[in-house]
Parts: sequence; C-alpha cells; structure tokens
Amino acid sequence: MTIAALGDSLTQGYGLLRDDGFVPQLESWLLEQGEEVVLINAGVSGDTTAGGKSRAAWTMTPDVDALILALGGNDVLRGLPAAAARDNLAAILDVARQQDLPVLLVGITAPGNFGAEYKSAFQAIYPDLAAEYDTLLYDSFLQSLQTPGTNTAAFVQDDGLHPNPEGVKRIVRDMGPSVRQLIANTAH
Repeated sequence: MTIAALGDSLTQGYGLLRDDGFVPQLESWLLEQGEEVVLINAGVSGDTTAGGKSRAAWTMTPDVDALILALGGNDVLRGLPAAAARDNLAAILDVARQQDLPVLLVGITAPGNFGAEYKSAFQAIYPDLAAEYDTLLYDSFLQSLQTPGTNTAAFVQDDGLHPNPEGVKRIVRDMGPSVRQLIANTAH
C-alpha cells in the first residue's frame, strides 16, 4: 500500500536529517506495527493550501492508495483568509474523492494573534470538511507537543515551531493509530 503525505514543512521534515522527518519516522513506525506500506513525502516547506491544491492531481497518482492531507499552517501564519483555505482543502478532497482515495485530514491549532474570530473560523475548517467528505480527522498535527504539562521546548527546534526528532517521534506515536485506521479503511 502506498500513502502520499501532502503537506508543508511539518510533513517535509524541515531542519531535520532525512530519516528523522515525519514521513520516514511514520513509515518505520507503521512497518514495526506490521503494516506493509510505503509513504511518499509530498511535503513542501512553506506551502499553503493553495500550493497543495496546485499539486493535488499529480501527487495522487494511480499508484497512491490513500492520502494524509496536512496543510493550513502556513495559511494561518500569513493570516490568509480561512474561507480560501477551506476552498483549497475542499478542492484537494474533491481530487481524492474522484480517485476514490481514503483520506486522513490533519488539522492545525490556529494561534490567537489574528483574533478569536479568525482562530475559530480556521479551526472549524477541519472537522467541517471531515464530516462533509467522510474522512478521518486528526485534530492537530502538533497536538502531542501542545498538551498541558508537556515541555514543548524539549520537542521543537530552535525556531520554536518545527519539531525536533524526538518531537516527530511523539507526533508519530500519537498520529500513528489514525494512520493505521486509514490503512484499514483502504483495505475495504
């Protein structure tokens, strides 16, 4: 089974050695769980939902069996309109639907620096689209690093944003069961 991970720097593995990135660590974890899987790293550092939309069709080639969709962080960092991000993500999900690909939609936790209304609008995108497109949902890519009582600084790089190898390991551990559910959904 081949899974494409369409995302931004978090997916791509920004600032990490190749084997320490999200996609290689997730693939290794899944193999350890007995899954026969190959992951394609379709993460592009700095990418927005618009960039993902432009790459969707050629990312979801005929050999791709499922999709992890993890975009939106750069939209939020740039204060791009939530409605545009929603439309872009919906367009990507349309491509996946046309190709009958199961999807794990990975949300983000929007910061409050653009106001509570923006944060609320942005965070509503992911559960709304997951319900509309009947996809699996993982609430937030970085949620395992942001839980109360977690020393977030121990799991991120010096930029304070991107996970270090140990942070990626925590993300994979927490998101892994959702990816296994994606695999199970693909088998049906």
